[in-house]
Amino acid sequence: MTPEKRLELEEKVISILRTVFDPEIPVDIYSLGLIYKIDINDDADLTIDMTMTAPNCPMADFIVDDARYKLESIDGIKSVTINIVFEPEWTKDMMSEEAKLELGFL
Repeated sequence: MTPEKRLELEEKVISILRTVFDPEIPVDIYSLGLIYKIDINDDADLTIDMTMTAPNCPMADFIVDDARYKLESIDGIKSVTINIVFEPEWTKDMMSEEAKLELGFL
């Protein structure tokens, strides 16, 4: 895979992740800082490491399923693996400035 193609796919992945929301929070998971790693290998397999705002998040399955469904629709991506990780622990500091503003933290 060319570096240009990988960059194009990564941009599409980020655009899709910006459409995935925790139903309890009106901000997308990318802006919330829940995405720790996006990796696309030469075979076009996508692996995402992400976290939740809390380890016992009741919406975790919904969020992961929504993200997987949307990511699998990207032309050029062969497979999608989403790993839920809790290291490092998520904090409000990981949110984008826009997310902090939207949620009243600024």
